[in-house]
Amino acid sequence: MERQTSPHKAELDCKEALHRIYHFLDGEITLERREQIESHLNGCSPCLQMFGFEAELRRVVACRCQETLPDSLRARIAAAIEHEHEADEA
Repeated sequence: MERQTSPHKAELDCKEALHRIYHFLDGEITLERREQIESHLNGCSPCLQMFGFEAELRRVVACRCQETLPDSLRARIAAAIEHEHEADEA
């Protein structure tokens, strides 16, 4: 299942690609790393299948596991975030 990417980009094997799938799905990686993973997935069927499974699992969980927060909790969270921003700016 080992696959190499273009010689112009750093080599990315299956282990590394799969290790970074969650970061990829969350958008928590650099553009360069995203392109490396996309390139790997486009040429590696087993990793692409795993990626598809993880993406679908996240979609199902997001759709099925939605709870409505009480307005009072939303207000407390917003206030805590605002307080944190004010502390960072001080």
